[in-house]
Amino acid sequence: MLQQQTLAGLSELKLPGMAKAFQQQLDNPDATSLSFEVRLAQLIEAEQQERTQRKQDRMMRDARLKHGSACMEDIDYKANRGLDRSYLSTLANCEWIERHQFMLISGPTGVGKTWLACAFACQAVRKGYSVLYKRFSQLVEELDIARRDGSLPKLRSQLAKAKLLVLDDWAMVPLTTGSLYELLELIDDRCGISSLLVTSQLPVSQWHEYIGEPTLADAIMDRIIHRAHRLELHGESMRKLYRAVKEDT
Repeated sequence: MLQQQTLAGLSELKLPGMAKAFQQQLDNPDATSLSFEVRLAQLIEAEQQERTQRKQDRMMRDARLKHGSACMEDIDYKANRGLDRSYLSTLANCEWIERHQFMLISGPTGVGKTWLACAFACQAVRKGYSVLYKRFSQLVEELDIARRDGSLPKLRSQLAKAKLLVLDDWAMVPLTTGSLYELLELIDDRCGISSLLVTSQLPVSQWHEYIGEPTLADAIMDRIIHRAHRLELHGESMRKLYRAVKEDT
């Protein structure tokens, strides 16, 4: 009876990790030989792990990643894409986020830019950093709508909450002067405070021409380029390679 009351009490106090660990102790005859302090420590550790996992799961949902299961351990280094394993391993510790640095991943379509960006984003969540994923075209549209309906301050606040903002497929839509100013403000707000990860099919050398307005292009490029790690991918489409492998098996 006392054991069931204890389990009920733990559940009522919203301590599911401790409740689960306590039930495991009850189911394990060997656990009764452990001291009270050891058993209590096991319950506390289980609750801490449970809360950490719940927080991480919540952060992953909030990130809204396109590839939520992408992870650094699954990066394919066999395909000739120009990925340096040792360099990526140094980036995996996420110190670049702690230092408020940026990352640019460029390359032709299909080489895995989005997947790689999501792998870095997942790693950031593992390290406890808040992340938000946005397609560049989606962000431009949201900024335009927010500017017209007066909700721009709210949108800026939402974007600023993310320690790492992922902008996928940069330069896929034309930009108005208004959009350029908003992008400049967004990037400027992150300088020295938080991080930005950008993927693009367009080579960085052509970004200035894409932006168009020389003064704004200089300002945007200056804020991005000089504080960014750059990964320039090349090679055939990964979709094509995987399809060929599948057909051969």
